[in-house]
Amino acid sequence: MSLSVESRVVQGQQPQEQPAETATGPGARGSGRTGAALRGLGLAVGLAALVLVGLLSVWVGTRGIPFTATWDALWNPDGSETSVIIHDYRIPRTLLGVLVGLALGLAGALMQALTRNPLADPGMLGVNLGASAGVVVAIAFFGVAAPLGYVWFALAGAAAASIGVYLLGSSGRKLASPERLVVAGAAVTAVLYAFNWAVLLLNPRAFDQFRFWTVGSLAGRYYDIVVMALPFIGTGLVLALVLAPSLNALAMGDQMGRALGVNVGRTRALGAVAVMLLCGAATAAAGPIGFVGLAVPHIARFVVGPDQRWVFAYSMLIAPVLLLGSDVLGRVLGAPGELQVGIVTAFIGAPLFIALCRRRKLVML
Repeated sequence: MSLSVESRVVQGQQPQEQPAETATGPGARGSGRTGAALRGLGLAVGLAALVLVGLLSVWVGTRGIPFTATWDALWNPDGSETSVIIHDYRIPRTLLGVLVGLALGLAGALMQALTRNPLADPGMLGVNLGASAGVVVAIAFFGVAAPLGYVWFALAGAAAASIGVYLLGSSGRKLASPERLVVAGAAVTAVLYAFNWAVLLLNPRAFDQFRFWTVGSLAGRYYDIVVMALPFIGTGLVLALVLAPSLNALAMGDQMGRALGVNVGRTRALGAVAVMLLCGAATAAAGPIGFVGLAVPHIARFVVGPDQRWVFAYSMLIAPVLLLGSDVLGRVLGAPGELQVGIVTAFIGAPLFIALCRRRKLVML
């Protein structure tokens, strides 16, 4: 738990050979126009939920502000204390929560589709540990203290780790298969983990700063962080959506994908780039936030079935709702301070994921 920024001012496939998966979820039961209409209706409901949670994020905080005053300050900024809290702290925090949630949810769905592994998460390619290594270097060796300063180091670390994993997974005469990428990601993650803790344990000052970043939080992030993350997340979003049809074909296996005209190597390479951009920017902006990228794609598949186009769309809505909702809950539970969103998502996401695992058997994608 920590004192909030506001308080200090006043004083965010189908399984290979598993046809039964196509019948999973209420959204998958319809077919043709009826199924598309139901899924479209679900998207509208998800968008409404996101708007509602966004308004709650602007209204609810450690500093109690009546809803009428919040609504008035939202549309009529006048430089008052309430207006400053709403416009300079809560709105950028909410926007960042939407961006980070969208990025983590989409990166998780993309990662699971690329590896055909239902337990894959965005950190499997070493992105999270790469970003962490960049922050460790920034704090320990360059004395960077502000989030905007080490955010660029985090992006560079995430990019370097992703490139290293892909080069290691595609070394030799074979292409970067899902299995090779997972093994390469585990190896790079282990090396980076050892590097981070070796540096931090020898540098208590760096450890003290790093522990506040590594827990994952949307607090203390302003418009400059939002502007920094937006182009990277936007590029990753476009790449992921373009790859969705190819990933549907690859769900039936590499040979069938090639027969349907998919360039397997290029698809995996671009997918890895998209994961790096999405997860790297999100982690750099808010710190490592767990379970969102792992659990949300399963919720989306439970609702709409294995079609990656719909899974991506639903993941982009469900994840921000979960992340912003967790952030609001952390402000309420931790008052007069707050619980960081990374802690709350772990408490919410872990039981939710366990419940999904118990409800239906997780199969290879």
